[in-house]
Amino acid sequence: METILTTIGVSFAIAFLLGLLLGLFKKIFAVPVNQKEVAIREQLPGANCGGCGFAGCDGYAKAVAEGTVAPNLCTAGGAEVAEKLSKVLGVTVTTEQKAAVLLCRGTKECAKERGQYNGIQTCAAACQAINGTKTCSFGCVGLGDCALACEFGGIVIGEDGLPKIDLMNCTGCGSCARACPKHLIRLYPVKTKGPIALCQNRSDNKPSIMKNCKNACIKCGKCEKVCEAGALKLVNGIPEIDYEKCTACGKCAEGCPTKVLRSCF
Repeated sequence: METILTTIGVSFAIAFLLGLLLGLFKKIFAVPVNQKEVAIREQLPGANCGGCGFAGCDGYAKAVAEGTVAPNLCTAGGAEVAEKLSKVLGVTVTTEQKAAVLLCRGTKECAKERGQYNGIQTCAAACQAINGTKTCSFGCVGLGDCALACEFGGIVIGEDGLPKIDLMNCTGCGSCARACPKHLIRLYPVKTKGPIALCQNRSDNKPSIMKNCKNACIKCGKCEKVCEAGALKLVNGIPEIDYEKCTACGKCAEGCPTKVLRSCF
C-alpha cells in the first residue's frame, strides 16, 4: 500500500513539475498575436480567391493590420466586408464593385474550329499545344479554365461554346481573368457606362478576320469616326474607350457592322 501511495505521489509531483515547465516554455517561446490582425481576419470571407493580390485571407489580414495595403481589396466580400474592416480600423473605406466580362463572341456557329483537339482538355494545354482550338488565334478556347477557377459558381460554359458569366454571383475577384490563357476576361466596374469592345482580334489581315469569325471586329474605324467626345481610339486594331470622356451616347455601337461594341451592365 505504501508503495502505491508513493508512486501516486511521485506521479503527481512529476505532473506538477511538467505543468510548470510547460507554462514557463509557453511564456518564453510565445508568438505575439496581433489582435487587430485577428479582428480583421474574422471579418474576411475565407474564400482565399486571391482577388486581393495575396494567396489567402491570412496574408491579406496581416498586411492590412500592418497598414501596408488598403482595406478595400477584398473582392469576394465587396462593400460589406470593406465596411466591416472600416469599423475595425476606425477609418472610412470605399470600394468599387467590379465584374468580369468576356471579350469574345466567337461562338461555335461564328468562329471556325482549327480541327479536332484530342489533347488535355484545358484552355492552357490547348493553347500550348496548338495555340487554341479556333482559326482565330485570339479567340476563346472554351474548355472552361475560367469556370474551374471561379470559386463562386459564377461561370458556366454555354451550349455555344463560350463562358457565361452570372453577374449575380460574380464577385470581381479576378480568378477567371488570371486563368484565361488568352487574356479574354477583364474586370470592369459595374457602374461602367458606355459600350465595351467584345473582341480582341489584333490581326491586321482584314480578309482573314471575317473568314475566321463572323462576330469579329473588322477594323473599319467607324466607331472612332463617329465618337464626338473623342473617347474612342483604335489601339492595335481594338476599340479602347476612355470612360471618363464617354457620354454613353451609343453612336459607336449603332455604327458597328459586327456589333462588337455593346453595353454589358
